[in-house]
This record gives sequence, C-alpha cells and structure tokens, in this order.
Amino acid sequence: MSNPEIPTWKRILLITAGILSIFLGTLGLFLPLLPTTPFLLLAAACFVRSSDRFYTWLINHRIFGSYIRNYREKGGITRKHKVITITFLWLVIILTVLFLISHLILKLFLLAVASLVTFHILSIHTVKK
Repeated sequence: MSNPEIPTWKRILLITAGILSIFLGTLGLFLPLLPTTPFLLLAAACFVRSSDRFYTWLINHRIFGSYIRNYREKGGITRKHKVITITFLWLVIILTVLFLISHLILKLFLLAVASLVTFHILSIHTVKK
C-alpha cells in the first residue's frame, strides 16, 4: 500500500489531492457533467500511495467503494449506475434548458454535450452484479 519512504510534504500533497478528488466526485453525483468515477479513481490512486487508512476507508465506503471496486476489478460500471447517471443527467439538462437558459446556442450546446456524455456512459463496459 502506501510507501513509508515517501517525503512528508508529498504525502500531505497526495492526501490533499485525494480529498479534493472525493469532493469533486461527490459533486459529480449531483452535477451531471462532472464525472464521479474518474475523480474517485484519482482519489484511490492518491491514497494508495500516501495513506493506508484513507485508501481502506474509500474502497470500503458504502457508496464510493462500489464505483472503485467495479471499475478496478471488472473494468466498468453497473447497469444501475448507468441508468441513474443518464436519468439524472437528462433531468438536469432538460430543466436547465427549459427554465434557466434563454439563448438557443447554449441550449443546443448543452443538449449536444448531454448526448455525447450519454454515448460515453453507454459505451463503458456494463458490470453484472
């Protein structure tokens, strides 16, 4: 796991980057264009090099742990995560386009980005439970 020979300043930097990544990954659960899994994988990579305690906490976390384990061990995400992600993505995009943005170009841009994100999510390997 973590390397005991790593300098203290580097350990602190990695732990800080890991915590920031968890924060961004958590935001990604609620903001449809901010990805969750890559930030959680980054946090795991930072923690595995800096703190056994933080790494163990993260991979055993009841919400975040499954994202990391599925991606690390099985190379993908579950159908449930795909459905939730795509549903929430489109719900927020449609509400934003209908009620918050008045410019047609911005509306079309958001719809195009949502379409590309949907395509990307669907192209990720689906893990069976």
